Amino acid sequence: MGHPRPVSIDQAYVGWSTLARRDDESFVTFVAERGTALLRTANLLCGARSDAEDILQTALEKAYRHWGKLSSDSNPEPYVRKILVNLTVSRARRWRVLREVYMPSPPELPAASESSTVELRGMLMDELRRLGPRQRAVLVLRYWEDMSEAETAKMLGCSVGTVKSQAARGLARLRERMGTSAQPASSRG
Repeated sequence: MGHPRPVSIDQAYVGWSTLARRDDESFVTFVAERGTALLRTANLLCGARSDAEDILQTALEKAYRHWGKLSSDSNPEPYVRKILVNLTVSRARRWRVLREVYMPSPPELPAASESSTVELRGMLMDELRRLGPRQRAVLVLRYWEDMSEAETAKMLGCSVGTVKSQAARGLARLRERMGTSAQPASSRG
């Protein structure tokens, strides 16, 4: 018997991967075009940029492994978004870490300022992070990604009724926690 022939790293990778080289370019193009939007979605789902970057990287890695199986005629973004949602919900179930800090009395509300829109957005983001992963996913997909109830239900693998109830409960919880600060300035009297 002779000695085994040395194999280059490229040959080993191509032999191991089910993807053809032509798919690499379309994947790189997709990430370049949609990566920022996907990171924003991941950030809303996770609540922290570092977590969002980790989840997005994992989602893109999973999508890349199956990139060759996706139809070249279809839009891969919903597929990647579904991976993001599933990873976020799965991660939250595993960690079950409470990030809420309970105070004996609520903090004083800041006086209205010219930057109240920015402050309101920050409060909204904080409260969105306090929601459970499924409610947060429903609200992000419905109101940030502007998906229909049916699209959201399909993305999350649940019924339209579940999307409706989770959205209603999540919005009610946000309104309750944010109180009058969530109302537009014109409606406060």
